[in-house]
Amino acid sequence: MAMQDGSYERLRAASCADEVAYVQACLRLFFAPGVGIMGGRVDTPAPTISSAPTILPAPTISAANVADIARLNKVAVFLLKALKRAPVGAAPAELSGWLDGYRRRTMSMNAACIGDSMAIDRVLRESRVDFVFVKGPLQQHLLYGDHFMKPSGDVDILVSPTGFAKARDALRTIGYEVAGKSRSVWWVRFLGEQHMVREDGARVSTVDLHHRLQQPGSPSPRDTDGFLRRRREVEVAGAAMPVIAAADTLLLSSISVAKAFFNREPCAGYVCDVRASASRLSEAEQQMVLDHAARQGLADTLLLGLRAADVLLGAAGTLLSDRATRVLARIGNADLFHMVIAPWLASLRWPQRRHVLWELCGREPVRYLAEAGWAASADLSRRIFERPAHIEPARSEMIKIAGGAATHASER
Repeated sequence: MAMQDGSYERLRAASCADEVAYVQACLRLFFAPGVGIMGGRVDTPAPTISSAPTILPAPTISAANVADIARLNKVAVFLLKALKRAPVGAAPAELSGWLDGYRRRTMSMNAACIGDSMAIDRVLRESRVDFVFVKGPLQQHLLYGDHFMKPSGDVDILVSPTGFAKARDALRTIGYEVAGKSRSVWWVRFLGEQHMVREDGARVSTVDLHHRLQQPGSPSPRDTDGFLRRRREVEVAGAAMPVIAAADTLLLSSISVAKAFFNREPCAGYVCDVRASASRLSEAEQQMVLDHAARQGLADTLLLGLRAADVLLGAAGTLLSDRATRVLARIGNADLFHMVIAPWLASLRWPQRRHVLWELCGREPVRYLAEAGWAASADLSRRIFERPAHIEPARSEMIKIAGGAATHASER
């Protein structure tokens, strides 16, 4: 199990049905038809509150609980922008103040992240390392026209397995060193990443250097190097910086949803990225993305992300939405909704992880056994090299394979 924020217990005790509904209504207003999301521009007049999802009156909700739900799901800035279109009084005064402060902190954090990214871009280019930036402020700008939608505390970079050591050496020349916890075989081989940290006075800069894009226990892309080949460039302060292609952004957002689902973490922010990515595709491009996902072995991972977006934000009525209804069909929409935005609820009956893995592998026995075997190997490595001091997971938390079982490895 992934570590849980202390807010989980508070939210579990409070139930927070009204607050969860409030956050959902704000997110639906943010994505409401006719309202542009690029840089706050609107193509048509913003809808009135009567034509948008109902936002509960401010006195009926707890501002502190809404803040916790928004923070854990990384959607606080989405709420801030949505509430600017809502009638006066739609948000408690203390919530508005907190959202403004959160936005300012996000701007400060992401501005520093962009500066770090520019320095990293220079040194990796000089070292002739093939790389691409994933997630972070650069992706946020492409999706929303705003670098400051979600806080980014580190810079995520993808390189090929053969370029991993070279990239690490290059980053060392500008002061980054591997964090002690990520030196083990489990991190490098099975998670496929290392954290590198640079201390600069009072500030710490962190790079997540990846050569894999999914953790053991979830289906992995068949061709990770393809994310490097298909990259595009964006201009930042006069410099062209490499980011992943539009179709790969949608795939990576869906991978993040699946990862959060396995870890039982809130993921509305990733689901918003899925919707923002998918909304830019024509019907022909949607079919191309489906074909691309199938070639990567991620067709059902993509459909999980799309179904989660439809449940949280409303069905888009597109080719992608039509295909998404079949994935994890045994989980009702209400349960899937709460698994996305409020996974701390004690009433949720989570499916066994091995059942989810089976479906995300397309119910293909060979693929499933390969992924489950990889998870078992990762778990063995973690037990040897990490030696975590925690209670053994319950049987429902196990991924069973022939002759044994493997626990699902958390992201970090």
